[in-house]
Amino acid sequence: MKIEEVQSTTKKQRVATHTHIKGLGLEVSGKALPFASGFVGQAEAREACGLVVDMIRQKKMAGKALLLAGPPGTGKTALALGICQDILNGVLMENFRRAIGLRIKENKEVYEGEVTELSPEETESITEDYGKSISHVIIGLKTVKGTKQLKLDPTIYDALIKEKVAVRDVIYIEANSGAVKRVGRSDAFATEFDLEAEEYVPLPKGEVHKKKEIDVTLHDLDAANARPQGGQDILSLMGQMMKPRKTEITDKLRQEINKVVNRYIDEGVAELVPGVLFIDEVHMLDMECFSYLNRALESSLSSIVIFATNRGICTVRGTDMTSPHGIPVDLLDRLVIIRTHTYGPAEIIQILAIRAQVEELVVDEESLAFLGEIGQWTSLRHAVQLLSPASVVTKINGRDNICKADLEEICSLYLDAKSSAKLLHEQQEKYIS
Repeated sequence: MKIEEVQSTTKKQRVATHTHIKGLGLEVSGKALPFASGFVGQAEAREACGLVVDMIRQKKMAGKALLLAGPPGTGKTALALGICQDILNGVLMENFRRAIGLRIKENKEVYEGEVTELSPEETESITEDYGKSISHVIIGLKTVKGTKQLKLDPTIYDALIKEKVAVRDVIYIEANSGAVKRVGRSDAFATEFDLEAEEYVPLPKGEVHKKKEIDVTLHDLDAANARPQGGQDILSLMGQMMKPRKTEITDKLRQEINKVVNRYIDEGVAELVPGVLFIDEVHMLDMECFSYLNRALESSLSSIVIFATNRGICTVRGTDMTSPHGIPVDLLDRLVIIRTHTYGPAEIIQILAIRAQVEELVVDEESLAFLGEIGQWTSLRHAVQLLSPASVVTKINGRDNICKADLEEICSLYLDAKSSAKLLHEQQEKYIS
């Protein structure tokens, strides 16, 4: 029998704005390297972020948050992602809780893998009514190292149905409690299309049968304890401590869970895993959101919060009060502020070269210099956005390398924000205001 592995095309098809960012690009001493981890320039800001990472690791960031302030296109979002990379990693409260991980230091015996077979075995019912009942379930699980066929209790079949487990899904089953968790769809079956409702995950490493530490978030615990049936992600450890009889996630429920979590941390049963909540364009929040954030930062179980803004002195949304960056002064006092600077010509060209490499485009030096000039006249973001349409024009013209003529053609087709605003001002009478 011939078996071929189907390779995932997801990674190749999707290149995001900050795919090239792999960290902060610092030496062991904390000094910023000129070009490293996808970063160019912003040495002072990167070194300051490196100190923040050290404070997070040493648990000295409690009650504080970070504000990245600077003009548009100066790498604020990239710095936030760099911090997330370096510490390994709904609504405001839900996302706050999602950003806080809890690693339970108890080795759980689990079976984990991609489902290759799922066959419920039926038997004649022993009751008076006619029909059949499930006697056991045969399930096949596959990992990188091998496969196993398991015979499961019929009660686990109910959990499989509740999780909507199907063949090709990646799941894990707790051996002791029988709890089932559907992790996602195996990425070996991911398609090349973007319109996908599924979350694709890689094939698990190691053996099917293993012992592992369980990672959950505070929001997982909130949601599990709010369900009358006891939830799906609570796992046996938390299930022993809480009474799952609530119907919604309330502040009182969160406080109860916080008490249990704090006790586990004190006893050494569990440890907090640093998480980051990143809020871009923070000046768009209103006073009610700022008030909540002020209170939330005082919690002992607060996640690491990073804000970013490109505003100077402006009005706090929902009020008549003006404040630096559009943030109330009492919250601003809690923030460690890092400033970013505009990029120079050489740095812009270097960033464009990195982006071209990430998008697998071949651009000659003359074209990169021309793009660098465009980035200075307009913005770095606009220059980066011209790369993809330029590659399409290049292929239409029967070439593989992007040249200056291709970029000039693209520039004649697309306007940048400044040119568009100037045109609107000059032809204001032709538009509906």
